[in-house]
Amino acid sequence: MALAPEEIERYARHLVLAEVGGPGQARLKAARVLVIGAGGLGAPLIQYLAAAGIGTIGIVDDDTVSLSNLQRQVIHGTPDLGRPKVESAADAVARLNPHVMVVPHPFRITPDNAVDLIAGYDLVADGSDNFATRYAVSDACFHARRPLVTAALGRFDGTLTTIRAHETGPGGAPNPTYRCLFPNPPPPGSVPACAEAGVLGALAGVMGSLMAMEVIRAVAEFGEPLVGRLLMVDARSMRFETLSYGWDPDNPLNGASAE
Repeated sequence: MALAPEEIERYARHLVLAEVGGPGQARLKAARVLVIGAGGLGAPLIQYLAAAGIGTIGIVDDDTVSLSNLQRQVIHGTPDLGRPKVESAADAVARLNPHVMVVPHPFRITPDNAVDLIAGYDLVADGSDNFATRYAVSDACFHARRPLVTAALGRFDGTLTTIRAHETGPGGAPNPTYRCLFPNPPPPGSVPACAEAGVLGALAGVMGSLMAMEVIRAVAEFGEPLVGRLLMVDARSMRFETLSYGWDPDNPLNGASAE
């Protein structure tokens, strides 16, 4: 996919990177990425994907902008209060990079609609804030055979991993699923919501930017993805650690007894 002259100038710092260059930038332009959530994680993620030149960004969110969002959801502003987040985010992308197409999906993703929606994109980045959505998205990505970059926020901590469970690893064994890492969601009420527990605003920016890095590396095809590795970030001690995890033969998606 050819780049227009103004795109060559816009992406000049990418084009001089040997790991990206013209071919990588063309892959970014041709890519269709679905972002789940335009909140704390989705806001910086969408901004950096747009700045990087992802050609089409789908945004799934059924919420509207509220004042308490603005401490961390930096793609929205005070004039956007009350607006659907998908509209506010689309306007922000248009201001940032007119070469990017935004497809708004102003509804909640569920097990019933996830596979059909995800099948229209090349890669999914999940920044949702609830376990039901995370499991629905990760299962649908497996069935639609799409890579998934998924992250979560705590009060002062965050996690990030990439799931490519529809593929096999270097040794021929299946790649792990999200359910290999987290077999079951925690009991209802055991993990307090953001509104109850709080969250450090800048941490959402860090984790959303790391999500964008993982997406861009996957699309442009350089580096080593976080497949089978969970990146854990502790903002209080500024510590980054990586936990390795593997395929669980008892998982229901690609386990030994799965059909």
